[in-house]
Amino acid sequence: MRRTLALTFALAATAVAATTTVMPGVSVAATPDPGLRWGSCPETVTAPRLKCATLEVPLDYRHPDGRRIDLTISRLASEKPAQRRGVLVTNPGGPGGTGLSFPADLAASGLPQAVLDSYDIIGFDPRGVGNSTPVTCDLTQEQQMRGNFAPYAHTDADVAREAGYARKIAKQCATSKTSWMLPHTTTANTARDMDRIRAALGERKLSYLGMSYGTYLGAAYATLFPGRGDRIVLDSNLGPDGYDVTAMRQFARGMEDRFPDFAAFAAARPEYGLGSTPEQVKAKYYELVERLDAKPVDGIDGMMLRGMTFEYLYSDATLPLLAKNWQALDNGRPATVLPPTGLENLMSSRFYVVCGDTRWPGKIRDYQRNAAVDRVKYPMLGGSTASVNPCAYWPRERVEPPVEIGDRGPSNMLLVQNERDPGTPLAGAKKLRQALGQRATMVTADGGGHGVFPFARNTCVNDAVTTFLTDGQRPAGDLACAAGPQE
Repeated sequence: MRRTLALTFALAATAVAATTTVMPGVSVAATPDPGLRWGSCPETVTAPRLKCATLEVPLDYRHPDGRRIDLTISRLASEKPAQRRGVLVTNPGGPGGTGLSFPADLAASGLPQAVLDSYDIIGFDPRGVGNSTPVTCDLTQEQQMRGNFAPYAHTDADVAREAGYARKIAKQCATSKTSWMLPHTTTANTARDMDRIRAALGERKLSYLGMSYGTYLGAAYATLFPGRGDRIVLDSNLGPDGYDVTAMRQFARGMEDRFPDFAAFAAARPEYGLGSTPEQVKAKYYELVERLDAKPVDGIDGMMLRGMTFEYLYSDATLPLLAKNWQALDNGRPATVLPPTGLENLMSSRFYVVCGDTRWPGKIRDYQRNAAVDRVKYPMLGGSTASVNPCAYWPRERVEPPVEIGDRGPSNMLLVQNERDPGTPLAGAKKLRQALGQRATMVTADGGGHGVFPFARNTCVNDAVTTFLTDGQRPAGDLACAAGPQE
């Protein structure tokens, strides 16, 4: 869930004894790791009750006794041992985002006390990220600020021109000092790392709360280790194929789904001067994009406005800032941009996972066709998200195929989703729900933004998730929650 402007420019094995299972699962016994020593967290993590430890895991699970890498994990321990059920492993999304502080972030954002009492909340930096043997693509400052979204392609020539930049980034990743991690920094291996965390904590099973990209990670874990999952909650869901080329294009659909909420917000507040109707606000968007492309304001051009708008649609809390930024730019004044941090590793690790998980089209004409289609279907962002990116030039060799998400396994998963989510649109969530079949129940909220539990404070959603995590009971069937009421 951590976002920056530049980033937006992520068979049941029930025996407890040790196994010799080889790929894809490679399950291990639930034996507390004597080397797991809890102490202070890295200085970037400031939550006082949070403790951290380091765990070694195999780089390549085909060779579990070979080279090792470090995972840094965190724990917010239950203060009610008598009520403690187990561990709730968490992931805030990405890929590329650090997860060490996420347990404390959840607690500060209103994670119900019953959940805090029932579990030790576990966070971790996934392999390649932050404090867990970080990867690099040797990105320059200029490349970091350019971000992960391609410039808006108005023509086929724009797509062809972007190909050179995409090829350069792919080559930097493939020749960097951490390129030895390239084949092994995948969602499947991060799911295997999660099972090593479970075993090191001495737990027979783990419960899970994953958001955004973390939904694909959770679905992958539930597929690879169906007998090791207890209660699994997936919030703001990617489709069953993760961050493939289709999911990248879906960002544009998500922006179109969500933008009417902002248009209504701005139109109802004449002090911003962005229009008195939603239609006028949308017209202002295109007017500003065209004007800033011709004459940027304080370094912000039309593409940066598109990215800023997309990013600030993630939360109702940032809609006022978005309106103020539009107002400032409309009057030739600088905008207030949320400061980016840790971009090099964040972007690099994102490339490693997104490009490494699945094969992307390798021909320019495929991206030219996609951009031409999405410029018409989703004109606000489609010319960017459908254009070519470094994944087109990623090494073609793969250690293993992507995890195939399906309906084999216990019925122990709860999906929650906003109807108007810019980052993971409802259309993708419905496909994941269909792929999981009888394994899952889905709760949909009449709301906008990215992230539902507990951030949206929708009582209906919060009650459903809390009841599932604490009592194991899900709604009898898929549930539609009205907007609010706010807690």
